Amino acid sequence: MYKTLRISFSLKNTYRVNSILFAIKQIPLIKKILPDALYGVRGLKIFANIISVIWEVISVFLGKFLYFITMVCGIGILYKNVPEDQTFLHILLFLTVIGAYMNTSLFNPTRDKYYAMIQLRMNAREYTLVNYGYMILKVIVGFLPFSLLFGMQRGVPVWFCILIPFAVAGIKAAVAAYSLWDYERSGYVYNENKIRKHLWIFAAVLLALAYGLPAAGIILPAAASMAVMGLFILAGIISARKIISFGHYREVNQELLGQVVSQMDTMKQAARIVSDRSISADVSITSKRSGFEYLNELFIKRHRKILWKSAVRLAGICLVLSCAAAVALTLAPGARKEINEMVMTWLPYFTFIMYAVNRGTGFTKALFMNCDHSLLTYSFYKQPRFILKLFRIRLREIMKINALPAVVVGAGLCAVLYASGGTENPLNYVVLFVSILCMSLFFSIHYLTIYYLLQPYNAGTEMKSGMYQVILSVTYLVCFFLMQVRLPILVFGIACIAFCVVYSVVASVLVYRFAPKTFRLRT
Repeated sequence: MYKTLRISFSLKNTYRVNSILFAIKQIPLIKKILPDALYGVRGLKIFANIISVIWEVISVFLGKFLYFITMVCGIGILYKNVPEDQTFLHILLFLTVIGAYMNTSLFNPTRDKYYAMIQLRMNAREYTLVNYGYMILKVIVGFLPFSLLFGMQRGVPVWFCILIPFAVAGIKAAVAAYSLWDYERSGYVYNENKIRKHLWIFAAVLLALAYGLPAAGIILPAAASMAVMGLFILAGIISARKIISFGHYREVNQELLGQVVSQMDTMKQAARIVSDRSISADVSITSKRSGFEYLNELFIKRHRKILWKSAVRLAGICLVLSCAAAVALTLAPGARKEINEMVMTWLPYFTFIMYAVNRGTGFTKALFMNCDHSLLTYSFYKQPRFILKLFRIRLREIMKINALPAVVVGAGLCAVLYASGGTENPLNYVVLFVSILCMSLFFSIHYLTIYYLLQPYNAGTEMKSGMYQVILSVTYLVCFFLMQVRLPILVFGIACIAFCVVYSVVASVLVYRFAPKTFRLRT
């Protein structure tokens, strides 16, 4: 067992180390000083191995921490009229059931499994059980500190906080055992990457029960939630026998992993088909403009479905939510004071909201797949004056697309502020509205700038820039951090507006100076 665990970890670590070295090689300021034979440099491989081990440790805890602080506790704080311990356990119970079949690990076809069981012909049963046991251990260890920390803060007994990780592991094992039994009965192999429609519907129902019931003042008693989670532990113990005694792990994994090599090509072809279907085939679409304005207008008109449809849908959803909030405040005057205080200090929270509704990544991906991957083969397309001109044109378009939901969100917040009692300083309304627009403007500039400076795709539309992915991750983490900040509208709003102005100037200078060298097809 130990030898199997060591080999499997070595395979996974080698794959991860090579990915880290490739990502380091893509960093603009570092790649020039690194040797071409990067993967053979012992010092760098040791460094990458250290990062890999650190990441393995971090991955045990980071995901669980984000899960508790956002999905469980972050949303749970919105329910002021129900006991905290009941809310915590209620939400956690339903989300645990969703996670049990959405993230099994046992039925997740990955490349390291393919290399081990298909190419190296390792014992499938032993490899599967060892890695599944390791995954269960990571679940228990990763959940334990945060179930204690957040559970105790909300009045959940210490003894049950200790049992929560075992309940999570237990229901995962029960779902895995049921899937193995179903394979023996029907021959169907469950694949968590291809979840069937009825399971998505089931997940939606569970989410509605998790978050909708507390909003309506209906919540499971703490004792009931604890009893159900106790049954999860019992189910996991009973299921362990089935998981250990199952005799067809090679057949199951062969079916899961048989197509793993061609899966990426299939996904690329599917992405291309979806993209092509989203482009208008109307040959009558034309433009009266010339030069890059002509090119841009044709692109926008032919991609209106993927560029504007989602923005219009988001704006509609935000409008409905804003109107509902205003009506609710009219019907429930008792909540006005609390909501007013939230609007006056929760503006940083909306940085994450604007990050979520921004269409920057979809816009740049559409630009590359259906325009730039062909035009970047021409030298004139990469001249500094043309790059900056087209950058300004495209920035104008993405700003217009993102401005639609931003205007609705900004106006909606102002309406909610007014309906909840208003503010003595009318400038708060102005700064609130303008700062939301500036957040939208920032994300528009940000995504287009890093696209021009790092252009992450190769000719096959594969993402090849590790630095691009790092910046996207850092952007997410900064926005997530700002969710926890509480500042008055005037303080954060004026700072946000000033930052947006400075960032706009800096981005334009960087694009003009460096994009002629960086805006190219990757190999």
